[in-house]
Amino acid sequence: MEIEVNRGRMHPSEFHRRKAYMMESLAIGVDDGKTKTSGVMEALCRYYQNAATDVRRVWLSAGVDHFHSSFGDKGWGCGYRNFQMLLSSLLQNDAYGDSLKDMSVPCIPKIQSMIEDAWKEGFDPQGASQLNNRLQGTKAWIGACEIYTLLTSLRIKCRIVDFHKSTGPLGTHPRLFEWILSYYASEREGSPKVVCTSKPPIYLQHQGHSRTVVGIEERKNRTLCLLVFDPGCPSREMQKLLKQDMEVSSLKQLRKFVGNLKHKQYQIVAVEGVLSSEEKIARRQASQVFTAEKIP
Repeated sequence: MEIEVNRGRMHPSEFHRRKAYMMESLAIGVDDGKTKTSGVMEALCRYYQNAATDVRRVWLSAGVDHFHSSFGDKGWGCGYRNFQMLLSSLLQNDAYGDSLKDMSVPCIPKIQSMIEDAWKEGFDPQGASQLNNRLQGTKAWIGACEIYTLLTSLRIKCRIVDFHKSTGPLGTHPRLFEWILSYYASEREGSPKVVCTSKPPIYLQHQGHSRTVVGIEERKNRTLCLLVFDPGCPSREMQKLLKQDMEVSSLKQLRKFVGNLKHKQYQIVAVEGVLSSEEKIARRQASQVFTAEKIP
């Protein structure tokens, strides 16, 4: 924000107001909600019910708020913002109430301290040492392993799946799309056009960036299309999705077809329920040598 003031793009009074608000937010460890957009999943459900003639079926995740990167975390904060999205969904889901008692969506410094606490508990010592056992006060990137570690320390059952090489022509990953379809769609034939599931969103990582998968379309031509929340997408763009007469062009920012995902490798973290205390201990032991499930 200081840079923005120096460039004349932010008034000093606005800087001081925002700084005071941020300091208060940091002190209590809760995100200030300034980059949050709520209600998009409900708007998508309405849109698919009433329009989208090119879509045969769509499966949507449970409710999830979108969080975008702001002044302080542009370029390095995507992993934290995706964790906020995932957690916002779990906090709305009664099934995770016991594991997440009295929690609110934390701010980035609080998430950093939570990951450090998980390392102190003994999770993923290799990953911790790569980051010098420290995240607070740094701009260190986090990825799928840190998200898995943090969720598991909170007794959230999840798995990492590593799509470590292309499974289709021209460097594409159709197996990734099929896996996500099977996660959301327990039954395909005979299901209604729009299925609003109780499944949490999926954390999706590739080299240099991460995003959150909130659903999947099966098109009339039987191709698949992911629906993705990107922390790089600002609130003003996400708010366009809340309009009663949402335009199909607004959906473009969410839609990712097989041909759009051509990075060499993708990793996902998918939530599957709650761990008992004994299961948490077993997973902590297993994380001493971290191995992801590989496809193919």
